[in-house]
Amino acid sequence: MDETVAKLSEMYDTTPVLVAAYDGFDRLRYANRAFRAAFFIEPDEAPLWPDLMRRNFIARRGTVISRPDFDAWLTSTYSRRGKTGFRAFETDLYDGRWLWMTETVQSDGWMLCIASDITHLKADGRSLRQDRDSAIKAAHTDELTGVANRRFVYARMDEMLRRPVPANGVLGCIGVIDLDNFKYVNDRFGHQAGDVILRDFAATILRHLRRSDCFGRVGGEEFMLVLPDTTVATAVLIVERMLASIHRSRPLKDRADVGYTFSAGIASGHPGDDTASLCARADRALYAAKLAGRDRIHVDCPGDEKSAIAG
Repeated sequence: MDETVAKLSEMYDTTPVLVAAYDGFDRLRYANRAFRAAFFIEPDEAPLWPDLMRRNFIARRGTVISRPDFDAWLTSTYSRRGKTGFRAFETDLYDGRWLWMTETVQSDGWMLCIASDITHLKADGRSLRQDRDSAIKAAHTDELTGVANRRFVYARMDEMLRRPVPANGVLGCIGVIDLDNFKYVNDRFGHQAGDVILRDFAATILRHLRRSDCFGRVGGEEFMLVLPDTTVATAVLIVERMLASIHRSRPLKDRADVGYTFSAGIASGHPGDDTASLCARADRALYAAKLAGRDRIHVDCPGDEKSAIAG
């Protein structure tokens, strides 16, 4: 087995094709020589993907990022990165090369990236293909926050419910999240301040996601989490960490005393569920969290009259 691994590593290091593997937390775990050279990674490095992209953006090398606001680009890109089993796209590098890149994601969140140099191909249709990719991205993105939109999130929830049923019978969980007293924020500080808070919320939540998790805005001040292969206990722990981070956030620059909170309803998906039934249970849990005083998490437990509350 060791000989096989060594042989594969040797082959990958001599091929011009770029090959890399990221774990479920988006940390680089393997990259061949071509990939490291293209993205300026030392042999002993294992950077997180966002950190790698940020430092290359600052140095104007690696992937060309046309948006001047890196954090806005990262929020938009990261909310969809690795959320589907496979995707393919074109990207250009600062050194003039044009790459065709594929990303294949396993059920445990590990992702294999393979890129080939297609610079020699005719560029006549390149702008058309870029426009097509931009249109697809826009169709899945919330314009204000940059995270995934309702269409994308519901598609991921549907995929979760169609997966093979694990031994514990739980396909995963969803969380419906609503910002508390948001109308009051808009009325007192203005809609511009409300937009700042919505963008801050989205960017903060993204930092707590695993590769397999999906997060998006589904309307107004309401957001949704899709957590495949996740038990209720783990889902509560994840959302509790998010709630703690939001407690510390003060996004309004001229009002450092103003914070905000959210309430969340969590429900687990089981065989026979569809998106409507699962959302109805999560909405019921969210309503219970609001009635219990807001700034907390409520879990809908099927078949149990007593649901769990955290907060």
